[in-house]
Amino acid sequence: MGILAPTGTPVDKTVHVSLEAIEAIHVGWESGTNMGSNPGADVLKKMDFQPQQITAFMLGLKSKIQTFALQRQINTYNKEPLSAILPGIALHELWGMMSVAEQALLAVSGFVVVAGLLGMLSSLLTSLQERRREMAILRAMGARPRHVFVLLVSEATALTFAGIITGIAGLYALLAVIKPFIQHQYGISIELNFLTSYEWMLMGLVLIAGVIIGFIPAFRAYRQSLADGMTIRI
Repeated sequence: MGILAPTGTPVDKTVHVSLEAIEAIHVGWESGTNMGSNPGADVLKKMDFQPQQITAFMLGLKSKIQTFALQRQINTYNKEPLSAILPGIALHELWGMMSVAEQALLAVSGFVVVAGLLGMLSSLLTSLQERRREMAILRAMGARPRHVFVLLVSEATALTFAGIITGIAGLYALLAVIKPFIQHQYGISIELNFLTSYEWMLMGLVLIAGVIIGFIPAFRAYRQSLADGMTIRI
């Protein structure tokens, strides 16, 4: 008996015993219910617990070339209904099924980003209407239309960048909080790895989208004249 080193996988939540121990556990429970007899230790020592049959086992081959030939031989074995499964292929099929859910979550994330960008656009347009006098004062102090244009684009870029940084920080903070719970409850270790190149590309696309969104209020402010900003509208 002993405790294995943690692996950070669901294997950490399992108990490994010998086949003989499994047979001994089921003594008196062969029919699925207790037959009312509980043999003592002396009786159990005299019993043969060598299993007569097993339901599954893992087989490794020295030569990978013989994998498919052995699989076909096992599946076509006539004396016993056997089925040989390749774990790699089975897991590949599983992940293929999970890819649909992954694509759906990616689509939901895209809609969330679009909603956030539209919200930022609405906020910038609303604030632009309220900042007409501010823009007019900047123009009166010598700022050219392109300076106002760059100012609003920079503001949109800063807001998008701040949103990205906040999201990343929130993600890592959440992972750090739930990591001990997930590892204790399910035996799964969550690694706080650095962002991948694909994730950096996605964040770059979001930042570019934020800059493009900033062009709309910036172009609108660019076209406003100095007199338009100084006019009192009722």
